[in-house]
Parts: sequence; structure tokens; C-alpha cells
Amino acid sequence: MRFDINLEHAPELDADNYINRELSWVDFNTRVLAQAEDESLPLLERLKFLAIVSSNTDEFFMVRVATIHKKLALNVPSNRPDGIPYPVLIEEVRARVLTLMQRQRELMRTLLGQLRNYGVMVDAVSDLPKEYRHALREHFFEEIFPVLTPLAVDHARPFPFISNLSMNLAICLRRKGEPDEQDEFVRVKIPDTMPRLLNVNDVVRKHGGELPTQERFVWIEDLIAENLDLLFPGMKVVEFVPFRVTRNADIDFENEREDHPYSNNFHISDIIEESIKERRFGSIVRLAVPDDVNKRALRRLLEHLEIVPERDLYRVNGALGGASLFQLTGIDHPELKYTPYVPKMPALMEYDSIFDAIRERDWLVHHPYDSFAPVEAFFQQAARDPNVLAIKATLYRVGRNSPVVQALMEARDNNKQVAVLVELKARFDEEHNLEWARQMDEAGIHVTYGVEELPVKTHAKIALVVRREPDGVHRYVHLGTGNYNAATARLYTDMGLFTANKVLADDASKLFNRLTGYAPATTYQRLLVAPEFLLPNLAELIDHEIAAARDGKDARLIFKMNQLEEDLMIRKLYEASQAGVQVDLMVRGICCLRPGLPGISENIRVRSIVGRYLEHSRIFYFHNAPPDRRIYMGSADLMRRNLYNRVEVVFPVLDQRLQRDIVHILETYTRDNTQAWDLAPDGVYHRLQPAPGEEAFSAQEAFMANSLGVS
Repeated sequence: MRFDINLEHAPELDADNYINRELSWVDFNTRVLAQAEDESLPLLERLKFLAIVSSNTDEFFMVRVATIHKKLALNVPSNRPDGIPYPVLIEEVRARVLTLMQRQRELMRTLLGQLRNYGVMVDAVSDLPKEYRHALREHFFEEIFPVLTPLAVDHARPFPFISNLSMNLAICLRRKGEPDEQDEFVRVKIPDTMPRLLNVNDVVRKHGGELPTQERFVWIEDLIAENLDLLFPGMKVVEFVPFRVTRNADIDFENEREDHPYSNNFHISDIIEESIKERRFGSIVRLAVPDDVNKRALRRLLEHLEIVPERDLYRVNGALGGASLFQLTGIDHPELKYTPYVPKMPALMEYDSIFDAIRERDWLVHHPYDSFAPVEAFFQQAARDPNVLAIKATLYRVGRNSPVVQALMEARDNNKQVAVLVELKARFDEEHNLEWARQMDEAGIHVTYGVEELPVKTHAKIALVVRREPDGVHRYVHLGTGNYNAATARLYTDMGLFTANKVLADDASKLFNRLTGYAPATTYQRLLVAPEFLLPNLAELIDHEIAAARDGKDARLIFKMNQLEEDLMIRKLYEASQAGVQVDLMVRGICCLRPGLPGISENIRVRSIVGRYLEHSRIFYFHNAPPDRRIYMGSADLMRRNLYNRVEVVFPVLDQRLQRDIVHILETYTRDNTQAWDLAPDGVYHRLQPAPGEEAFSAQEAFMANSLGVS
């Protein structure tokens, strides 16, 4: 899609002013690791951040590193402004990830050691007292042994398929009396239906033993390895090694649809379901083994796994798959966790009907500081209100147990018209969304999956309720920056707007007609909808700020988002800086713009906040715009995928009282000097520290203390 955007005065992008996307992501995960290294945080929270680092890294390899592998296989040159050739990039990614892993594993040993001081121990099975080992052996034989399926590799039996992110044991065996060179090779998959960390206390309790005075855990692969003699009677275990593979899991649904041999007859849900099954067969992009792996066992693995060892082999000092540490964060030690936070209940919940509150005025909610209850109430009251005629919504990631989906199905039971666009292509949530879509379809809800002439993801967060009232039919709209997901609403910072504004409601109706029907010429009065209208409108608003600066006015842009990498937006922001516009960018994750460059970006400051909650809201402030165009919020980051390849909705905040609240929220973020990182011109992030005599200030803690900015 091409846009008519004036770039006459915008500088070109090159290696000096554009940061590579993948390397910027590694820097972000390093900032997450810094949270785990922060000794001021509770111990189990530090362990949680350590697990997040591993989970993030898994996804990074499954998606971004897998993309680099594809480029390498095709031997295509890089077309990105940073100009880094893919062979060089993959080496640099590897070097940085290895450094990150080393810091992470050293910290893991430290934190697990500190956890022992509180009576929580992760032990090797061989280090446990004899009576515990005996109980564990019985548990292995009764509960684990029946599930295991050893797969031998020989002339008659090929090397088995290794599924994505699975834990495995590679085992070398020898028949008794046979010479050394007659080793046999077997693979055992660690069951993923069982907890990775086995609670020793539970096992001992079950077998009637004397309970340990401490909480003890063992890795399940260690327990299996200690009992291999039960799996292979008559054989000698020469050696074993745990290993784990990561596969390409990034499904290109658009190409899948075009290339599918039955695409004219298949429903998109069928293609999605088939693609989910095929995901596990993606090529291997990482093989992880212990750093002390035996050469013989490693050689056998490399013989059968198609990888480039110097590129794809990662030696790990400690247990593989650090994301499993999430399990420990659930233990009952509240003194080692954050003090529980109870969200504020917004005042619109004091009304007898949420629709009375919204009809009276616009309302802003700021999650997780404000409860998610009003969002759920919006759907639930609509489902039960006899005056409600129709409900329409977009669903991207709703989670496993969704009150919103339940309310939509209840509404259909109450004979209301319900139309839902479910995005089946939400990465790694495809299976959940497919199941919800089928349940809603069976309940009689009109379920759609996308726009035929827009084969892109629908990422917008919007819901519309149509209600008959004494003076006619009225529409009520919820617009958000985050998903209709109660679980993530407690962990992510997001904004939501409830409004009965007629112009916004008209636009919402047009959007849903566009999503569910055929209306390619749809235009909107106030909503900025991607992929057709968002990018040019943002560029126009930036141009307006540039013109104000050139006229000698104070000019300022404040953008808050998750990622920034779209070329045209970066060039426009550079042009704004050159014109004298003061630009504050709050970018949690990837940022390809380089601030502070003389003559290009000296008026731009980039800040990343990483704290207790995942910063997820997207807010765009234009200082010199007309009052009704000064502040926008929405679902879109400034990335190519959001601006060109997704249906996104960015909406104006029209109520000037709420505008002041949002400006206050943005200014609160700019004051953070404890969880904020500034990006320097050399591309390096530096964590802010209070200056001498300056009071420490955390924006997230301030929001929790005062529920700042919403009313």
C-alpha cells in the first residue's frame, strides 16, 4: 500500500541513524534481565523476570531468528536501512544472546541459592537423602515410567521427530559385554503433561514418608535420568544428555492461504487449524545442550539434527528451558513477592446502568490501576439488558476463561444480534481463538475472521453496543489499547475509553460493516483506521507540528508505544527534530530510531520503562493540533506490520478533561528515574538513577499509590 506522504525535507535512513530491529530486541530483553538483577525487588519477582527472559528468548528464536534463517537460505541481501548483511547479523545476534544467557544463568544460580535461605530448594536427585530418593523412585515407576516412550535409533528405526521446545534425553547405551564402539542410541521425550519441577514434599507425603522441613523440588529430567536402569534392563547406560530444540514457529498465514491447494474451498479456520499442526514441523533454529555435554552424545545429536553447529548450537550452564522457573513463583511465600495491589473501581460502576454513565459523559480507564470490571460489565449488562438490540466486537487475545466471550454467548441466548470478528492469526493464540470462535458460532453468533480484500490481521480493540431508548436508538462504544483479556489487564498497562459520542459511534458502525461485509470505499470522520488511513493521518499531524515549530511556536510530540521501526515514521520524526520540535518517545521494546544525533535527532529523547507491569498502552500527543485532534490512543505501534498489514484503530480523546488526565499520565512517565532507561546516540541504553538530592520516583508506583490521571 502506497501513501502520498511529503518526505522532501526528511533525511534518508542509513546505518548511522537506524538501529537494527533484532539487535534492538536483544537490548530490550537485557533490560528485562536487569529487573531480575535488581536487588531491591522481592526474590520471587526477580525469579519471574528471569523466567520472562527465557520465554522472550524462545519467541525471539521462533520468529525473528527464524526469519533471518529464511533470508540466509535464500541468500538475499538485506534491504533494511541498517545495512547489516544477514550472515553478519546472525553472528552478532548469537554473540549478544550468549552474553545475555551467561548473565542469566549466573543470576539463576544466585537466586536459587538465596531461595534456599527461605527453605525452598531445587536439588539434584543424587543429593537428596536416601529415603527421599526411594520415594521418588517409586513415584517414577508408578507415575512417569508408564508415560515414557524410549525411541531407539538404528538401521531399522530412524531418528524420531523432536517437537518444538520439548525437553529430551539423548542416551547412549551398551549391551553388557559388548565393546565400547557398539553403543546404541535412544531418545526419550520428557512428558510435557507433567510439571517440569517436581515437588518432592508431595511425593514423600503420598508415600507415607517423613516430610522434609524444607520445600524441595527436582527437575523431572533429572529424576528420569536417575532411573534409566528401569527403562533399559540388561543395558548399561554409558551417558545421557538433556537437549532442547527451538523451531521456526512463525506461520505466514497470508501466503498459506494463497498457496493452499484447496484455498478456494477451504474455510480460513480450516487453514489456520492445519497450519497450527504444521508449525511443530518448522526447521530447527536452536539446539540447546548443557555446557558440559559429552562429545559422543553431542556428535550423535548433530548427526541427526539439521543445524549449523557454530550458528545454532547453544551450550547452557544449568537447567535448559529457564521459562520453567515460572512454576516456582507460585509457591506460598508472600514475603518474597510484590505486595498485592487491588485496582481502583472507577466511578462509572456506581451508576445503576453503565450505559447511563456513558451517556452522561466519556469515561477513561487506566489498567491495571483501574479495575477491568467496567469492561466486563459493558458486555455483561449489554447481554442482559432487554433494551440492547445488538453487540459487535473484535477479539484478538481473550485468554482461556473469558468473561467477555461468555457474555457474548449469553447475549445470543437472550436473542440479541451479536457479531464478532475473531482474529485467528493472533500469533501463539490461534488455538484458543479457534476454539472460542467455534463455540460462539455454535451459539448462533455471527463470527467472521477477517476482510476478504484485506488479507491482514485485525488487531483493533473495539466494541459497539446498540440500545433502544425512549428517545431513539443510541450506540455505546468501548475503544482500547489492549485486548479484551481479564488476565493481561492485571499485568499490562492499557487505556480504555467508553463513549456515546455520535461521530465515533458512526465510525464504529462503518468499521464493523467494513469488517463483516463488503465496503472497500469506507471512510471515517474521526477514527484513524489502518491500513488505509492511519499512517497518512499521523504524518499529517506531525507535519502540522513541524509547521508550528517553523513559525516559532513551542512544538512538542509525545508518543508512547511498544515498538518503533517503521521507516516513514522515523524519517518524519527526524524531520520534526530538525525543525525544532521537541520529541519525547516512550518505547518499551524495539526502537530503530537513534536519538541525539547532531543535525538529525538532537531534539528527540527515547525512554523505555520496564517495571512491575508490562507497558502496553499506545498514546500519541500533538501539542499544536486542534483540541479535537490533540490526543489519540489505540491498538497500533509504529511498525510496518501495524501500519500496512493490520486493521488497527487509533481514536481521538475528545473530552478536554480526559485530555488533561492523559497529559498528566504522560508527564508522570517522563518523571520516572528508577525504572526508566534512556537511549543514547550510540544505541546503548542507560538506566536512570536519581541525581544527588533528587527523590526517587517510579511512575508505576505513583499510579498504584494515587490512581493518577483517571476519574
